[in-house]
Amino acid sequence: MVGRVIVAGGGLVGRTIAVALASQSHLSVTLLAGPPPGRDERASAVAAAGRRLFSRIGVWPHVADVAQPIEDMVITDSRADDLIRPEALSFEGERGAPFAYMVPNAALYGALTDRCAALGITEIAASATYYTEAERTITVELDNGDTITGDVLVAADGRASRLRGIAGIGVVEKHYGQCGIVGTVAHEDPHYGRATQHFLPNGPFAMLPLTGNRSSIVWTERPQFAKTLVEMDPFIAGLEIERVFGLSLGRLTVEAPLMMHPLSAHLARDFARGRLVLAGDAAHGIHPLAGQGLNLGLRDAAALSEVLVDAGRQGEDLSLALPRYARWRRADAAQMLLVTDQLNALFSRRSDLMRAVRSIGLGLVDRRDKLKSLFIQEAAGIEGEIPRLMRGDAL
Repeated sequence: MVGRVIVAGGGLVGRTIAVALASQSHLSVTLLAGPPPGRDERASAVAAAGRRLFSRIGVWPHVADVAQPIEDMVITDSRADDLIRPEALSFEGERGAPFAYMVPNAALYGALTDRCAALGITEIAASATYYTEAERTITVELDNGDTITGDVLVAADGRASRLRGIAGIGVVEKHYGQCGIVGTVAHEDPHYGRATQHFLPNGPFAMLPLTGNRSSIVWTERPQFAKTLVEMDPFIAGLEIERVFGLSLGRLTVEAPLMMHPLSAHLARDFARGRLVLAGDAAHGIHPLAGQGLNLGLRDAAALSEVLVDAGRQGEDLSLALPRYARWRRADAAQMLLVTDQLNALFSRRSDLMRAVRSIGLGLVDRRDKLKSLFIQEAAGIEGEIPRLMRGDAL
């Protein structure tokens, strides 16, 4: 009998899981996509390992034209009013290969949706409202009144996952008292694929290259300032961004209204229970300063696909593969959460002594090839136990 996987959640991670399973195995996949989402104007950093995943499952050719390689990155540690910001750390991809790409979320979503259709994945425009388990199956109730039965249920239904709550899986959560400001700016001069991150007292400011003379900003600030900024006239907001970033790319223009959202981190206490398994934001969320949020979800997708496909080939009950996935992915997500949390705490301390300590630490990394290589491998998503799809291998 063919194994049946139900994926609840039609976002980027849920669709990646569906496409990976359908393209790499004979498992039956049903996607509970929910209502159509509004257009997402953001862009995401896709690490080199994520590019390999998308290439292997047939998605990358559909976004390659709009994907901007990040050729190198510069990090500074300064005050917002510093006129000169010396580089504390810089690095570039190893052997000339970009360590990441900036891809518009809308383009990635469209490519994944097209692949779902091309692979014949059953897609239902409904959401899961409840589920019950039997000895060998799991039955899911939908908000349209229907039910569907499978072998395992993947909860990729977001940060406030309803299925996680039904399963009784608790969450450890931390609120930062900060807001993330995101948007797209056009600039006079080319960026040459360079990403810049300024660590400022209120939080990091990142300028991430997009195709053309455009960049995506990710700016961490105090909630009241963030609210004021997103409500400003775009012209005035552009001047404020210039004040913080400088004019190294020439004059800046805000292309669309800026958006803001409160920042927090969370980690589910378990990633699997019975025949239910968590992935993406349903399982974890981290501070955005490292740009690894989507990449953690893509690792979930690759790892989960790997253990399910292996179990299916061996004729096992698919649910027997879930504990291995949970151990594998929770350890990695917990480590990334701790690293980003500590980095945010370290760089948010305002004393001159702490700035001196940070400068010395970053300088040591910058001058030692092995340490720098480790940073690059982490940014590229090729550090640690890497799922086969993220190495570019078939399942």
